[in-house]
Amino acid sequence: MIIDETIKKDIEELSGQKLSDCYQCGECTAGCPTAFAMEPVPSQSIRLLQLGKYSELLESAGIWLCAACNVCGERCPRGVDYGKIADACRTIVLRNKVTHITLEKVDKKFILDAPQQAFIAAFRKFTT
Repeated sequence: MIIDETIKKDIEELSGQKLSDCYQCGECTAGCPTAFAMEPVPSQSIRLLQLGKYSELLESAGIWLCAACNVCGERCPRGVDYGKIADACRTIVLRNKVTHITLEKVDKKFILDAPQQAFIAAFRKFTT
């Protein structure tokens, strides 16, 4: 994946969030319904970005597991919404043409049983 110095600016621009506003209180992670499965969790993800470790976050599974439920943004005393940051990170990954799922690899039973919205949302998140 290509990482350049403008990535922090791109994430802030795409998400509408200011990374430096987060002071690592952990409220986002405490309220996150998918934090148990995320690596890194929301507060750690923001910290990686603050430290300039962009590739570590962009190559992680955590950004793809965000449910975009906005609990993090509601709980944050500074109004930082990790869901918007995760979405910006996914956008950057997809713009670099890194695909995480292909139709040929999806189990046919899943396609028949999955709710249509979940299926479409997955392809919006995971494909270019």
